[in-house]
Amino acid sequence: MKNDQNLAVNIVIPNWNGLRFLPACLASIQQQTLSSLQITVVDNGSSDGSLEYLHKHYPQIQVIALPENKGFSAAVNKGILSSTAPFVFLLNNDTELAPDCLARLMEVAAEQKEFVFFSPKMLNFHDRTILDGAGDGYLRGGAGYRLGTLESDGPLYNEPGPIFGACAGAVLYRRSLFDHIGLFDEDFFAYLEDVDLNLRINHAGRKGYYVPAARVYHIGSASSGSKINPFTIRLSTRNSFYVLLKNYPTRLFMRFLPVLIIYQFFWFLFAIKKRQIVPYFQGAREALSGMGQMRKKRKELSSYDSLTVDEFAACLTAAEKTVVRSIMQRRSGEGKSNWLLKGYVFLFC
Repeated sequence: MKNDQNLAVNIVIPNWNGLRFLPACLASIQQQTLSSLQITVVDNGSSDGSLEYLHKHYPQIQVIALPENKGFSAAVNKGILSSTAPFVFLLNNDTELAPDCLARLMEVAAEQKEFVFFSPKMLNFHDRTILDGAGDGYLRGGAGYRLGTLESDGPLYNEPGPIFGACAGAVLYRRSLFDHIGLFDEDFFAYLEDVDLNLRINHAGRKGYYVPAARVYHIGSASSGSKINPFTIRLSTRNSFYVLLKNYPTRLFMRFLPVLIIYQFFWFLFAIKKRQIVPYFQGAREALSGMGQMRKKRKELSSYDSLTVDEFAACLTAAEKTVVRSIMQRRSGEGKSNWLLKGYVFLFC
C-alpha cells in the first residue's frame, strides 16, 4: 500500500459474499493506466472465503473486515475514512473497469474544479451495447433513476456535462465533499443511500459531472440476488420515505403533494403486482418508526442548505423532467405508448 501522501485515489469496494466477482473486478483495477491509487475492500462479514482470497492473492490491498453485514452505507463510510487521498472512487464488486476509466475521470476532475463528483458511463456487463446508466436523475416522489438504463448506447449518451446525481456503484468523489455535507447515511443500510446523498449535494449548491469516456461494466443486484425480492422491496419502500422525510422541508411536501401521492401509489401497485405486499408494509412500518429521527436530521442538515425552497424545488423538477424524457425514449424504442407520461408532464412539470 502506497503512502497516503502519494495517492490520488482511494478505490473503495464494499463486499458481502462477493468472491465470485472479485477476480474480474480487481484484475480490471490492476490494469488501470492511472497508477497513484489505493484499493480498499471493506468486507461486510462474508462467509464465502472472500477474506481468505484477498489475503492470499492480493496482500497489497487494504482490507477492512467488519464482523457482520453492516450494510452498504456503513461499509463505504469505513472505506472513505480509511485514507486521506483527495479523491474517493466508490465501486461495486460486480463491475469491471475499462483500462483508462480512472484516468479519464481524473482528467476531467482536474479541468472541472467546480464539480464535486464525476460519474462514468455504466454499461451492461454481459451486453456492452446496452446502458446501465449515464448518471442519475431524480423522481420527486422519492426515488432515483439511472438515465438511459436499458437503452442502446448511442450519441445521446456520449455528451459530457453537468448531472443531478450519480449511482454509488461507480462514482468518483472529491473527498472534501464529505467533510462539508457528511458521509452516507447508515440508517439507510442499503438502497437509495446515494439518492439521499445526491439530494444533499444539490441542496448544498454543489454539482456533479458526467464523463462518458470513462466506462464501467456492471452486472447489477449481485448482493441481493435479484432486483425484486422481499429485501429490496422492504428497504426501497422504507428508504423512499426516508429520502422524503430527511430532504424535504415542510413547504416542499405541500408543493409536491400530488406527485408524491402518484409515485407512492404506483410503487404500491408495483409491490402488489410482484406479490411483495408484506415486505412493502414492513418497509412502510419501519419508515413510520423512523419518521422522528429523519425529521430531526432535516433540521440538522438545513444549516448546510444553500438553495432556497423555491430553488431546490426547481432543481428537483428539472431533474425529474430529464428522467421522464429518458423513460419515454426507452418506451418509444420498445414500441410502447407514452400518453400517460405526457399527461403527467403537462399537469405536474
